Formats: sequence, C-alpha cells, structure tokens
Amino acid sequence: MKTKDTEADILKAAEQEFMLRGFDGAKTASIARAAGVTHAMLHYYFRSKELLFDRILTDKMRLMGQSVLTAFDNPELPLLERLKEGIVRHFDFLAENPDLPRFIVNEVFSRPERYEVMRENISSIANGLMQQLQQELDQQAGRGEIVAVDVRHLLLDIVCLNVFPFIAYPLIEPVFGGIAADRSQFFEMRKAENIEVIMRRIKK
Repeated sequence: MKTKDTEADILKAAEQEFMLRGFDGAKTASIARAAGVTHAMLHYYFRSKELLFDRILTDKMRLMGQSVLTAFDNPELPLLERLKEGIVRHFDFLAENPDLPRFIVNEVFSRPERYEVMRENISSIANGLMQQLQQELDQQAGRGEIVAVDVRHLLLDIVCLNVFPFIAYPLIEPVFGGIAADRSQFFEMRKAENIEVIMRRIKK
C-alpha cells in the first residue's frame, strides 16, 4: 500500500539525484538506496526514471507558479507592489531551489526532447499571467503613471535578473570577493537590487 511518507522520501531522494547528476547521470538504484526503499518499491511507485523525472519537474513548476501567481494576483495590492512581491516570491523560490536553474538549462541543452515538457509547464503558468499584467500595464501607461512596456520583456528582465546570480555564484564569489563572501547576505542584496532595477525600468 502506498504511503505519503514513502512517496515523499523517494521524491526527495530523486530530486537530489537529478539535480546533482542530471537525467542521464541519475541512477534509480541510487535513488532507491537514498530513499531507503528497494528498487522494486521505487518501480511500484513511479514505474520508470522518466516518469519520476517528469513528476519532480512538474511539481517544481507548479510550486513556482503558485508562489509567483499568488503574488501577482493579490487584488489588495497596487500593480507596482504586486510586481515587487512577484520578484521577491520568484527570488525566494530560487533561493530554496538554487540548483534548479542550472539543472533546467543543462537538461534543455543536453536533452532537447525534454524542452516540450518544460514548455508546457511554463506556458500553463505564464500565458494567463502575461495577459492580465499586460492589460494592467497598458492601463497605467495610458494614464501616464508608468512607461509603456511589453510584459514579455518585463518578465524576461525579472527572470534573468533573478536567475543569473544563482547560476553564476560559483564564478561571482571568487571575482567579487567581499561583497559575495557571505552567500545569504549577497543574495539578499541582489534581491533588493533586482526590485530597484525593475522599478526604475517602468516608473516615470
């Protein structure tokens, strides 16, 4: 009989294995061993490495979508405050999953066929969000409150600003020395800087 704990243990072990070794390098035997289950038990729960990989990727995208969409959809906040909150939620999600951006980039280049799965997950999150935000941005730009901006470029700006520090930190730390020596402090500074850059981009 399936239990949530066993399934959660397998998913946690699989996430660590996939993030460390990528899809091709990951071994279901290693995942089973780390989860404390037999290989047969892992197969009983998820049937194949590919299905297990898809489950983890889908869960990660869903969590990111829920986190970011909740911020952008908060009707109690003005648009610019929601954008700030969305930047913070996205950044904090990356801070909790710092290996995810590099993992996704590696998988897209090493296994292009995986791109379709990722595209479907990202599109389901982004399409509705972009339509809503573009309408609100156009309304505020029409009233002269902000500059006109294409929401696709704005979201790309946010994603690039937020993702790059996590991908490049191993290179940033030795080059920039003191400013990046304290990892937690460095990422908090980057989060504040990213909000400032985006606000300057759209405010008049």
